[in-house]
Amino acid sequence: MKVVALVSGGKDSCYAMMKCIQYGHQIVAVANLMPADDSVDELDSYMYQTVGHQIVVSYAECMGVPLFRRQIQGSTRHQKLSYRMTLGDEVEDMFFLLNEVKRQIPSVTGVSSGAIASDYQRLRVESVCSRLGLVSLAYLWKQDQSLLLQEMITNGIVAITVKVAAMGLDPSKHLGKEMASLQPYLHKLKELYGINVCGEGGEYETLTLDCPLFVNARIVLDEFQVILHSTDSIAPVGVLHPLAFHLENKAQSCSLGSSDKTHEMYHEKKGFVCEVQGDHPQGCDAACQDDAPVNNLVELAEHKLHISRTQKGDTFSICSRLQDSCTTSTGLQEDLEAVLKKIESLLVENGFGWENVLYIHLYIADMNEFATANDTYVRYITQEKCPFGVPSRSTIELPLLQVGLGSAYMEVFVANDHTKRVLHVQSISCWAPSCIGPYSQATLHKEILHMAGQLGLNPPTMTLCQGGAIDELEKALENSEAVAKCFNCSISTSAIAFVIYCSTKIPSTERFKIQDKQDVFLKQTRVFNFDTGTNSEAFDPIFLYVLVPDLPKGALVEVKPILFVADDIEEPTGDVKEQSCSSTPGYWGFQHAEWHDSCFQKCVVPGKLCTVILSVSSEPAATICHDHLVGDKNKGDNQNSLTEWQMDRVSRFCIYLLDKIITESGFLWDDTMYLRFYFPTSLQVPANTLSLMFTNAFDELAAMGRIIKTGKEPIFNLVPVLGAGRSSASMDDIITCELLARKS
Repeated sequence: MKVVALVSGGKDSCYAMMKCIQYGHQIVAVANLMPADDSVDELDSYMYQTVGHQIVVSYAECMGVPLFRRQIQGSTRHQKLSYRMTLGDEVEDMFFLLNEVKRQIPSVTGVSSGAIASDYQRLRVESVCSRLGLVSLAYLWKQDQSLLLQEMITNGIVAITVKVAAMGLDPSKHLGKEMASLQPYLHKLKELYGINVCGEGGEYETLTLDCPLFVNARIVLDEFQVILHSTDSIAPVGVLHPLAFHLENKAQSCSLGSSDKTHEMYHEKKGFVCEVQGDHPQGCDAACQDDAPVNNLVELAEHKLHISRTQKGDTFSICSRLQDSCTTSTGLQEDLEAVLKKIESLLVENGFGWENVLYIHLYIADMNEFATANDTYVRYITQEKCPFGVPSRSTIELPLLQVGLGSAYMEVFVANDHTKRVLHVQSISCWAPSCIGPYSQATLHKEILHMAGQLGLNPPTMTLCQGGAIDELEKALENSEAVAKCFNCSISTSAIAFVIYCSTKIPSTERFKIQDKQDVFLKQTRVFNFDTGTNSEAFDPIFLYVLVPDLPKGALVEVKPILFVADDIEEPTGDVKEQSCSSTPGYWGFQHAEWHDSCFQKCVVPGKLCTVILSVSSEPAATICHDHLVGDKNKGDNQNSLTEWQMDRVSRFCIYLLDKIITESGFLWDDTMYLRFYFPTSLQVPANTLSLMFTNAFDELAAMGRIIKTGKEPIFNLVPVLGAGRSSASMDDIITCELLARKS
């Protein structure tokens, strides 16, 4: 990727460029924003470091790449964390600057920045990149600052302090000092006062005088003046104002590892500096406009759509899919259009919009059409429509066409408020895989963290691990842990459930290793967290393994954790003390038996939430049907094959047992946030028939006096799979239920 690097002159932006080169990118230009008045050292800016800007002009000659500069004309007008295009804001100067770089060097596709911990800065860079169709690269993001500072020094970053503003830093003593000499003292201040050793809290700012990227010359500061901005006795503030400097040529210059002709052209013009002029544009670029209305390519009347939704008032799921698709499906794009339009209309009917959506399960019939699905998706669900954060998402290929459900199927998880906290990092970094587009890494809502499906991607390169399913799983778990840490939790202690999607490409001999590897990873991570005092208690999570035809990028494994993140750190954890089994009546002739306990896993946070995975394999199914046949000779002895009658019997057993589990855990059906029934295509029971079985069973349950709301739409979702189960080695359930309930 050809990259323009945003540089302030500080150590972070320079080291970020070095990381870009390490990961195979080319720095073809640098870009800098500076005060309109050259005599001014520092602006009152939330966004830009400008101290030392008088020297940054020499970077073009030092590096042998063109420097694009623009005087900052805007100010801080849009102060909310998530940025929207605002005329007169200082962020628009960055847009104007990078737009000019892109115009002059059309091959530029990436933007490097030195963001380490500031969401404010990162989100604004990502916003500008999104509008310009560029990729944000932030390789320092979320890195350990102590290790990072050492890396910079070890790898040849020679930088001096040009501003100090923290307890323990004295302008008269510490300005102009090299980071290598100041490093031990910064660590001491961290221990004493908790400062950020890389200066991410504004404790200090730096100016890079030399680094391996300065292939032609290094900067020598001849004379400077210390200017005090505050004489505060505890934390005085001062800046270094350069008065004179010169360049010291290096004995042998070389390029930055690029053979690109455009780069070589600029390399010959070592001092090339482009001053980007012009006022703020009065109109908004097309990319940042509110999305134009989506063309009505699909009329809903042309499709027979199946809708389901849970009945919990404050948080519920809505599912939309085609039925009878053999006669109505016209391909993925139109099927997905129909599904999206229907869900959008249902949201509007209920007074909601896409901004209320927490999570989206996107199921498609052919992963080879992922790009088409994504293009269609982003026309409906945009950042502009989701000012409180875009939903997290999981995309899976399912055997939809085999069971007559069309080419696209979507389930959305909706909240009736805007209290969600969304983590959406679009920058490529070393932290975790980026989400470039209107889908986020994770969404926290009312103590439940819904994490997007994680693949075994190497974050800096966004490529899959090459060691097979086990290596992919480990990397996916590492990525999940990185996301969890942003919410001050861990998948090893806060996870209540894991759904592991396994591709059919995994050899059967390797599937059993998946579960072992996951257990080892979680145990080791839990021990590490205990040893470091990061966490004190841990849940015993439940697991569901789902066999699917394919996953994004051809991945072998996708991990989807669900975590409980307590508002109160003293929140008790663990399973609730159950009521007596005799407190739950039997239905449809079912009575409690000890073997029922082997059919389910559950994790309960008392008074908070309950998650259940219920699995019915062939052995308990045979028992379910046989027990009933003993008392009903008229049904015939057909228990050796799963007929529709037997499946109907199994469906009632599932609902009986779920009702028992929910009740004994202290919850009601009205607490249900979502309920999914996974069924294998090998079952050979039509989806509509299966749906009717569960619907009738719920209606009968309600008629028996159980407190359960049933409406015109089913309260459950049917999910066709190739297999599912509680073990990665035997994903052969006849039916698998996944339920999440939460007290309001």
